[in-house]
Amino acid sequence: MVSAIQQRRLWIRLGWNDILQKYRRSVLGPLWLTVSMAIMIVSLGLLYAQIFQTPVDDFLPYLCVGFLVWGYFSSFLIEAGALFVASEAYIKQIKLPYSSYVCRATWSKVIIFAHNFVIYLGVIAYFQIWPGLTGLLAVPGLLLLTLNGALATLFLGMISTRFRDIPQVIGSFVQILFFITPIMWKSEVLKTRIFIAEWNPFYQLVQIVREPLLGNVPSAQTYVAVIAITLVNVVGVGLFFGRFRERISYWV
Repeated sequence: MVSAIQQRRLWIRLGWNDILQKYRRSVLGPLWLTVSMAIMIVSLGLLYAQIFQTPVDDFLPYLCVGFLVWGYFSSFLIEAGALFVASEAYIKQIKLPYSSYVCRATWSKVIIFAHNFVIYLGVIAYFQIWPGLTGLLAVPGLLLLTLNGALATLFLGMISTRFRDIPQVIGSFVQILFFITPIMWKSEVLKTRIFIAEWNPFYQLVQIVREPLLGNVPSAQTYVAVIAITLVNVVGVGLFFGRFRERISYWV
């Protein structure tokens, strides 16, 4: 990781170049994602507010932040399969620390999230919501979310390099997770079975960022859960990477 930090200028430029190549000759570039997501958030927000009999000014901001955070984290999972496979030419020709590829992928996702964050600013301005200083708690929450996303990218990227069917499995798995995680619905609708949501690690990862952006302090349970998840990921992925890192160049 130290080597990757030393070469930060390289992966920052590569990550930015990934965005440019993906949206070259496009008028709005990555802002197309922002426009489409904004339309979807407003449409679903108005619809589901009626379905759940919830005031729009309460539900739409909740849905907006949930969509943004989920979209950010799920992109780590969905795109992890191409982490090393798409960089085959670099891996076989240039000796770079593998963590540089993780940083490159993470940086490009941070750029997209920054673009999409404009939607949140528009929503809170329209509904006159001000999270105050509580909103600053979203910063450490976002850092923890990003760290877990980067670790998941590394682990899934290695697995996908060895077994090329894994990305398809992950894609299907993420779709299921989206519907069983309180993104378009609130955990309160489970009533006495709210523990189903609370034991969902992805729900806790979303909550640690969503709650501060809505002006609420995340519960102690959320912080404990996310810290525990992070520690497990650091140790587990660290051991896995240390054991199989030498095989990545042969797998690609």
